[in-house]
Amino acid sequence: MALNKESASAIVAKFGKNEKDTGATEVQIALLTERINQLTEHCKQFKKDKSGQRGLLILVGKRRRMLKYIQRTNLEGYRKLIKELGLRK
Repeated sequence: MALNKESASAIVAKFGKNEKDTGATEVQIALLTERINQLTEHCKQFKKDKSGQRGLLILVGKRRRMLKYIQRTNLEGYRKLIKELGLRK
């Protein structure tokens, strides 16, 4: 259930400086958000999939830590990213 190449490259192109900029924090947060959205739908459908729920919680924690980092280092970029991804904060 991973991201396919086309959607991942579209996210990298949108949030990165160029199409090969996969290491930027904004890109990583956007990719994690897309994966979290997919896993959320999966967990709604398969309620007894406890390993899927655990993986979802791990990804949410990872994204939360990255958001905290970007908030410390680049507040304006953080606000822009939150708005673009539609995250509540």
